[in-house]
Amino acid sequence: MNPEPAHPEPVRHHDQGRWLVQFTGRMLVVCPKCGGRALVVPLPGLAAPKYVTELFFQPRRLSCAGCGAVAEWKAEQRGAGLVGAVPGGTEDPFFRRPLWLQTRCAGRTLWAYDEEHVEALAAYVGARLRERDASPPRGMFARLPAWMKSAARRDEVLAGLETLRALARRSTPADRSDAAHERGDRPRHHGTVYFRGGPYWTTSHRPHREST
Repeated sequence: MNPEPAHPEPVRHHDQGRWLVQFTGRMLVVCPKCGGRALVVPLPGLAAPKYVTELFFQPRRLSCAGCGAVAEWKAEQRGAGLVGAVPGGTEDPFFRRPLWLQTRCAGRTLWAYDEEHVEALAAYVGARLRERDASPPRGMFARLPAWMKSAARRDEVLAGLETLRALARRSTPADRSDAAHERGDRPRHHGTVYFRGGPYWTTSHRPHREST
């Protein structure tokens, strides 16, 4: 007698509460000079941050291998503290350049910072079972919009993420997605101020978006 076929184990995803800012160590953006793919990374030689919150204020460099454009970003000084960037939306939070990885999906715009970010989103969207620790207020997956979490949209979103994977391998101005243009939809600053003794947060009443 043949044994009953085994049911495959559902694909699981365990949310460990990573913040969106933890994906900003490498960001693919549209070059302000040539319109090709540029790269935003922390300035070289910086000490590793002790707190996740320091990533909001970490100095960054934009560089384009195609045309040689270079720019640097440093957090604005305000009194004794620094005003940090706020991740979210279709522009990078430092130079306000459109993200290179953008595509139309489900009537919205699907975006990611780099290949690691794409893979993290794909692992979450493709999972049939989603588990998480106590959800931190800034956890990326907890803040994703409902349409990205919907099982009904799973195949559509996964197809969009595959498009982003392909875009990550391209770099010329002609390769730029028609979704990657300046829309001015970046999130407003949330009053994030850092003092040397440690992170201190102040919250305004302006809207804060960290997800698509």
